[in-house]
Amino acid sequence: MAKEVVNNTGAMYNALTNGSKIVGKIFADSDFRIDGEVEGTITCNGKVIVGQNGHLKGSISCANAEIVGQVEGDVIVSETLSLRSTAVVKGDVRTKVLMVEPNAVFNGSCSMREVAPSTLDLA
Repeated sequence: MAKEVVNNTGAMYNALTNGSKIVGKIFADSDFRIDGEVEGTITCNGKVIVGQNGHLKGSISCANAEIVGQVEGDVIVSETLSLRSTAVVKGDVRTKVLMVEPNAVFNGSCSMREVAPSTLDLA
């Protein structure tokens, strides 16, 4: 189930809970957390978090991203992409800053430079 949540700082974000699945395109103005499954594209003006149980088969375009779960597809991040120790990413990455923790798996190519805002739109 997708829902809007308020975190402990009072900021709003969207969440796809564990056991839920979305097929299609997701557009979000605020942060988006995935703990379920997504098949398609995510375009977000904020931060995308793919949680421990999260799985994305498609592409991400956002300002910042933190991958803890699995992503199969291209990732375009205008600022910082963080791959946590349990992350598995299979696809090409374009980002300004890449942070990779030990044991994270990344299979693909990476281009690190400023990503123009016009390239963020995957629609």
